[in-house]
Amino acid sequence: MDYQLTDEQRIIVDTVRKFMREEILPLEDRLDPDAGDLEPEDKARLVAKVTDMGFYGLGIPPEFGGPDLDTTTQTLIAMELTQHRAGLYNPAYGVFGGAGLAQLFEATDAQKEKYLYPTLRGEKSTFFGLTEPSGGSDPARAIQTRAVRDGDDWVLNGSKIFISGADRADFGLLFARTDSDKGRGGVTCFIVDVPSPGFYVRRVVHTLRSTRYATEIQIENLRVPHSNILGEVNKGFAIANDRLTRQRIPYAAGCVGVAIKAQEMAIEYCKVRNTFGGPLASRQSIQWMIVDNELDIRTARYLCLDAAQKADRGEEFRTEAAMAKLVGSEAGGRVVDRAMQIFGGYGMTKDFPFERWYREMRIRRIGEGPSEVQRLVIARDIIGGAFH
Repeated sequence: MDYQLTDEQRIIVDTVRKFMREEILPLEDRLDPDAGDLEPEDKARLVAKVTDMGFYGLGIPPEFGGPDLDTTTQTLIAMELTQHRAGLYNPAYGVFGGAGLAQLFEATDAQKEKYLYPTLRGEKSTFFGLTEPSGGSDPARAIQTRAVRDGDDWVLNGSKIFISGADRADFGLLFARTDSDKGRGGVTCFIVDVPSPGFYVRRVVHTLRSTRYATEIQIENLRVPHSNILGEVNKGFAIANDRLTRQRIPYAAGCVGVAIKAQEMAIEYCKVRNTFGGPLASRQSIQWMIVDNELDIRTARYLCLDAAQKADRGEEFRTEAAMAKLVGSEAGGRVVDRAMQIFGGYGMTKDFPFERWYREMRIRRIGEGPSEVQRLVIARDIIGGAFH
């Protein structure tokens, strides 16, 4: 493993860091502490600037117009984009773009024309409909939404929960059971247009996140053309699982970025804050918090880079991605918690980003697979999977 940045990566990281310092942070200082987006004119200006820099569309393959960046470089960028108040769930307020529903890169040509390309151009918004009220940690077995073939259509019935963006989407990927006897091998992925008869967003689910809400979806006799199946019948979970595995690396890297910024702020503060005749930095209890923060940050960062470099080499990286997600989310939460303790009462106020990070970081131990599931994935890979 080589954790040293190449000259090209160093230039990219420095460029992104400068952009965040000079463009994002000054604008964020004027926004509400729970804001999730920039003013339209500011966002348009920064998107144009990022495009000129050649960084717009992170995660989009070069053949579809994205920057030619490997997973490791994208992981390093992800650590920079989250180092601001809204960074966990609104990194750089979206001005660097993104791949959206990456599964659509494997769509048919007709599906790409109708769904993928408009999404990449920013003309359509999407949702990812996997989790159900019956369970999210084992989505393949928990899926109870049914799809039954009826001529050239499929008729879907069921419900989904904790689905981000379904109330504002133009279409989405909806996973339904098409074979009751095959478990993971009986799930199919459907591309669903919104609005459609039989597709209802029942309610908005308010969570710990500051700006974006999840939704609950009800599906009643929703008809979807057979041509809107993504991939093959009964092979939809492989599509979902690939997304979840790959997403865990930047997801973890975002946690590391917040932790890095929280540590930086804590170090600066403890040097200037005086108590009982001396700076906080002179107190052993504070020094140990800073040390524990650094251990957490470095461990999580190395695990993220390990997973990213394995992915770049074309090796299996499921275990490494699970480790990165597990440690990144848990360690990031500990770092933010210690930083709040160092700041004392100030750490609980909206004058600083800690309280928002604290709320949103808590979700990271559940989103993209909870910590317990990551441990299960790692255990199966280490032991050999000879247990259930």
